[in-house]
Amino acid sequence: MDINMLSSFGLLSLFQYNSDWNIILVVIGICSIVSFTIFIERVIHLRKSEIDTNKFIMLLRKPIKEGHLVEAIRLCENTGGTISNIVKAGLLKHNRGKEQIENAMEISGLIEIAHLEKNAKILSIIAHIAPLIGLLGTVLGFIQAFSEMRASGLVDISAMRIGEAMEYALVTTAAGLVVAIPSVIAYNYIVSRVEGFVLEMQTTSQEIVDLLIHRDEDVLEY
Repeated sequence: MDINMLSSFGLLSLFQYNSDWNIILVVIGICSIVSFTIFIERVIHLRKSEIDTNKFIMLLRKPIKEGHLVEAIRLCENTGGTISNIVKAGLLKHNRGKEQIENAMEISGLIEIAHLEKNAKILSIIAHIAPLIGLLGTVLGFIQAFSEMRASGLVDISAMRIGEAMEYALVTTAAGLVVAIPSVIAYNYIVSRVEGFVLEMQTTSQEIVDLLIHRDEDVLEY
């Protein structure tokens, strides 16, 4: 189909560099807003999920060793956060075997990790598609530039219009990269924070299991 025919249908006008609402730049702009919003929301959520784990474990030691599990569970509820939710899942199975306690905490951990990683994949998707959208704008800009050159028959070429088309072509690529680069950084930052939580979950879970098992052994010996 001829490019002039596409233009007559109004389809190409959505992609033209001199259009008031160029769809390529609009889509890239939307991607930037979505990326920024998700990053801020995730950072706030991660901060709310953090607790002082060492202090929390120290507070739990006494009620667990003394057998006051209801008090320990209440402490988890009052503390809140990712680690306390996992510990609470283990405490609720305190009268079960070691394997069941570990399984309960592992399942709770998987749920908490899913909450921490919520929407983070969207950042990765934006980081991958934003440069491609920009590249699409570049290709369309070059198509338009060469179309104007062909239409003029290389006789009356407007250097300004050709320059505008080329400039638009490069601007869309730059816009895509401007969105993609921070999105990559934001995604990797969130992933690294989640990995830190995972390590903390593993060490804390093992410590709580040991406390519960040793408490049961002390009770049996007594």
